[in-house]
Parts: sequence; structure tokens; C-alpha cells
Amino acid sequence: MKSRALLLVAALAAGCLSVARMGHAADGFDIVTLGALGGIQDGNLTAYLVHPHGDDRAVTFDVGTLVNGLMAADQKGAFDGMPVPPDSRLGRVGYVMTDRIKGYLVSHAHLDHVAGLVIASPDDSRKPIYALPSVNAVLVDTYFNWQAWPNFTDRGKAPQLKKYALQDLTPGVPVPILDTGMRVTAFPLSHGGVESTAFVVENDGDVVVYFGDTGPDAVEKSTKMRGVWSAVADKARQRKLKAILIESSYASDRPDAQLFGHLTPKWIMKSLRELDELAGGRALKDLPVVITHIKYSLTREQPQARIERELAAENDLGVRFLIPQPGSRWHFK
Repeated sequence: MKSRALLLVAALAAGCLSVARMGHAADGFDIVTLGALGGIQDGNLTAYLVHPHGDDRAVTFDVGTLVNGLMAADQKGAFDGMPVPPDSRLGRVGYVMTDRIKGYLVSHAHLDHVAGLVIASPDDSRKPIYALPSVNAVLVDTYFNWQAWPNFTDRGKAPQLKKYALQDLTPGVPVPILDTGMRVTAFPLSHGGVESTAFVVENDGDVVVYFGDTGPDAVEKSTKMRGVWSAVADKARQRKLKAILIESSYASDRPDAQLFGHLTPKWIMKSLRELDELAGGRALKDLPVVITHIKYSLTREQPQARIERELAAENDLGVRFLIPQPGSRWHFK
């Protein structure tokens, strides 16, 4: 009887460990940079893989780069914790793309946010694309139309190959992400006349916020960024907001009239102060903020160092700014 009891305790312990590994106990998120930049550097365009820590069933925030980003991340060891099953014929890049990535969250249909998805589609697996209705419509009309590319979706011009099930998101309404433990809520953003999206991804009470391209509320004459902050202010106050991914396409000397629906360090700090105020003050200390979509420059000097300096100079909130590189991996807990 004693040995049976010990076996039962061991089994229960193993079960608890298994539950923890599958992400049912909240421990934040792992995020891997597949593509860090906006603009023109093909092979390094906006894409971030995200999954709950301990549960490698993932989605991506945008898909400007996919295969090249997975290769860069794998070379840096970002997927060492995702072993390929011994009976699989796939390499690790193929396994992560077709098996571990369970869907794509597409903020808007500009090429530097979807090129990787379109190009990789012939060899990808069946999965959903989650986006606002306006974004899904552009994907079908512009790319998956049998002229620019075969129609791998379940809408639009026949024949529909139905590899990608297009899931229309309703603003402010949480939706389960299929075959994961996560939920996503979409919020519309104003991107210089184009509808973009912020995604709030939740797992067991923890959240991470990703902004697609967006201009400041004051410049875009909207309150859409404030709407996102209002939705996550309680999470920030409770320290359940684990990270923010937000764009800074230019340095702060860029005139507002030439932002074209983008942010700068000056505008990021103004917006983060608004979140801090909504969360009751002093709520963002040590919060990781990943700066996405910095535009590659053809000049001699790239803007990353300058943007980082400008953010540091205005950082009166104590947030932790991070400048990503392809393959960067973080555990935000």
C-alpha cells in the first residue's frame, strides 16, 4: 500500500509538472523576434512569435517575415526548447512553422506586415488568420486573388484552397485562439487613413499588448490608442500586463505632418504616460516595452541608437525599453 501511495504522489506531481509546462499556470509569455524592422529591409520585417511560457503553441503578431525569421531565430537557439519529433521529416524551421505556429494575428495588410505569410503559404499548414474584417478583405482582394498569388484562403476568387481560415475579429470582443490556451481581443488603430490593429493577447490572466502601425491620437485626431490603454489599465495596475510591443518608425525630430501614421519616441512616452495615469500612477515601473518597426535607413547611420537614446532621456516612468534584433527571445513574466 505504501508503494502504491508513493506511486500516486509521483503521478500527481508529474501531472502538476505537465500542467505547468502546458501553460495553465500563468508565468507570462515568451516572445521571439522573427522580423524587427519596418520599411524596406526584406527578410527582417515586422513579425513576432508569442506563446505562454511553458506552452509552445504559438501565434505571430504580424508576418512581414516568416521563413527567414524562423531561420535566424533557430540559428540563435531561440527554438532549442521546441524539439522536432523523431519521426518527423521536417527540420526545425518547418516544424515550428507548420506545427507550433497555430495562427497569425495580422494588424493590417501593408507588405512589410504580410509578405512572409504570402510567400510561405504554399508550404504552410492549415491554420486561421485573425484580423479585423477590413484587413481580411484586403488580404483576399490584393494578394490571394489568383493574380498576385494563389488563393490559399476560404474566401474570394475560386478555387479557394482553404489553407487559411479567415477569422473576422469584432473590436473589443475576446476570441479564443484555436488550439492554444490564449485569447485575443482586437482594437482598431488609425494608421494615416488605413485601419490598423492593436492585439491584446491573454493567457490565464496575464496579457501582452501588440500595436500594429499607428499614429498618435493627437495627430490622427482619434482616441484609439487611449481606447487600448483603457482596456488594459487594470492589468497594468495589477502587474498582469507583462509586455508592450509598440512601434517607433522615426526619431523624434520627424515633423508630425510627415509621420504618415507612425510614432516617435516623443509620442510613445506621451502615450505611455496616459496609460500610467489610467492605471493609477507608478504602474509601469520595469515594464518591458519592445520598440518595433524602426525603419531601415539607406544613410550611413541607422536610427536604433538614436531612438534608444531619446527614449532613455524621456523615460520618467521607469519602463524597460528593448530594441529587438532577429532571433531575440525574451521571457516576460
